[in-house]
Amino acid sequence: MKFCKYQKAILFLTVASAACFALPATANAMHIMEGYLPIVHCIAWIVISLPFLYTGVVRLRQVVKEKRRTLMLLAMSGAFIFVISSLKIPSVTGSSSHMTGTGLSAILFGVSITSILTVIVLLFQAILLAHGGITTLGANVFAMGIAGPLVTMLLYKAGKKMKVNRMVNIFIAAAIGSLCTYIVTALQLAFAYPGEVGGVMSSAVKFLGVFAPTQIPLAVVEALLTLLVIMGLESLASRELSDISYGGELG
Repeated sequence: MKFCKYQKAILFLTVASAACFALPATANAMHIMEGYLPIVHCIAWIVISLPFLYTGVVRLRQVVKEKRRTLMLLAMSGAFIFVISSLKIPSVTGSSSHMTGTGLSAILFGVSITSILTVIVLLFQAILLAHGGITTLGANVFAMGIAGPLVTMLLYKAGKKMKVNRMVNIFIAAAIGSLCTYIVTALQLAFAYPGEVGGVMSSAVKFLGVFAPTQIPLAVVEALLTLLVIMGLESLASRELSDISYGGELG
């Protein structure tokens, strides 16, 4: 009977993944690509991300050791990030618009574990799919695996305290978290390439203006998919969900 439940969960997520693949994608689009950021910026974003990654390793080891049944949820969260963040729509030179998939992990496990899953995904994408880069890994991890998930988790927890409808809460948190990823990416690009007139802020406005037409609808689609997957997990993997702190922790 327990094995049957796992089969149903796997089937549900397979169908959800297939639905994601049905969306249009362009193979040559990227996160911030290799060599696009100055080396000083690359190092700075790695240093900024390190405390979250260190905490993530500690938390991940603790979760795997003490709550073995959550391994399936961890694997599915990582797979969800990989699948939907691999679907790209070209948006601006040096980057792209695509869903992030990190909202699911942020809601289930928190920011630090999400940062580790994001590192794994970004490394695979950079090496195997030429999507993103190694030198820009720190910047991409911070935007996609730390900043966006942090906003998602904080909004989700705030919504719970305010007793917002659960489905509405998940949708809003996932959508705004996805959008925040691209706000941070735009700022990263703006800091690297400030405008001749207006400096960083004018450059950030330009990058955000190019991202917005594609990223806003993608954020809505991502929030819907995140909501559907969580609803499925609540029906098919309730015992596993009960083992974790639903909503994660800042660490």
